Amino acid sequence: MSGPQKQSYAPHPTDWYTKQSASLEEFLESLEGETVETDVPNAVAIESDIPVYRSHELRELFSATEGRRQVLAELGQVLFQGAGTFVIQNAYEDMGVLDAASEIFNQIIEREKRSGSGGDHFAKAGANDRIWNSMQKLCEADPATFLSYYGNDMVALGCEAWLGPNYKMASQVNLVRPGGEAQDAHRDYHLGFLPAAQAAKYPPHLHHMSAALTLQAAIAHCDMPIESGPTKLLPFSQRYGAGYVAYTRTDFRDVFEERCVQLALNKGDLLFFNPALYHAAGANRTANIARMANLLQVSSAFGQPMETIDRTGMCKRLYPELRAAKEESKLSAQELENAVTCAADGYAFPTSLDNDPPTGGLAPQTQKALTLQALRENWETERYNKALLDQESRRHT
Repeated sequence: MSGPQKQSYAPHPTDWYTKQSASLEEFLESLEGETVETDVPNAVAIESDIPVYRSHELRELFSATEGRRQVLAELGQVLFQGAGTFVIQNAYEDMGVLDAASEIFNQIIEREKRSGSGGDHFAKAGANDRIWNSMQKLCEADPATFLSYYGNDMVALGCEAWLGPNYKMASQVNLVRPGGEAQDAHRDYHLGFLPAAQAAKYPPHLHHMSAALTLQAAIAHCDMPIESGPTKLLPFSQRYGAGYVAYTRTDFRDVFEERCVQLALNKGDLLFFNPALYHAAGANRTANIARMANLLQVSSAFGQPMETIDRTGMCKRLYPELRAAKEESKLSAQELENAVTCAADGYAFPTSLDNDPPTGGLAPQTQKALTLQALRENWETERYNKALLDQESRRHT
């Protein structure tokens, strides 16, 4: 990844990222990169600075342990400080596996439409179709197809290059019909799912760590020419430290639209990108292509607590004491919130997005937020307990 590089992954000790203080000049500096052949010796092409690999050539390297390590190191560096994205062509050589999965996905879409549970929370009603938790639904519908589909060695290669072994897979199918509109530029899970004001509450080093906890990928289930709207990508944009709080700014989105690139994909191709890379689904300007991709969201194995804790049970026990302490002014509002933070789950995920859709943003209400709302509005204990259990139930498939 030759050319000038802004070492934005190492924030100054006095930095604190906010939407207002994000520097467009520094963002532009972070984009000053170039991918050259010596940086990606195993790529078969470089298109708009994005390395393109071919599955056959990569598989030939796997006969030797050192060859695999070299590829993993190369791909990891591309995601870290390189273009932030790469393509593996013909990752699925058996089109029958993709066709079988596509047929099942289409059946699920139609079934969920009939039940009124389908749809895409990120698009206008009826514009696109999305299958939440498509991985589990595929496994339940056809375990044999699941094995062939998720046993793919190119999927495993990209995931291991960024997250190491024992990663955790999740996926959502996205079907964008002709006329489907483009998304705005954004970053992804974790911090990318928070409003800028909430993301700004996290210290700078967590903004960089967030990107190391997950990986995004897309499996093309059909040919995707540019006019069908394959993902718009801004190479090197993952290097900008304040990107999670800045991407909603108009001037940053203007830069994205001026500089973003798209690569046409063929059925069976696989696109990987750093979740901090500025990206957006493109507009489907075709008359007859329903653009189907299975969007993979892969998590590090390290995202686990040490102990299993019954937080719902704790909240039920704690709530009457919270009300009493508030009414009697035994503790300040901040002290009460501190205690709730320790007891309640303050994160919206994982959840069932079929049953627990986002409200007013990209994430559902958390257990902590529900508890603080009940305390603020002085709910009776019975009402709180019911809402708590209803919320717990919605989080399960």
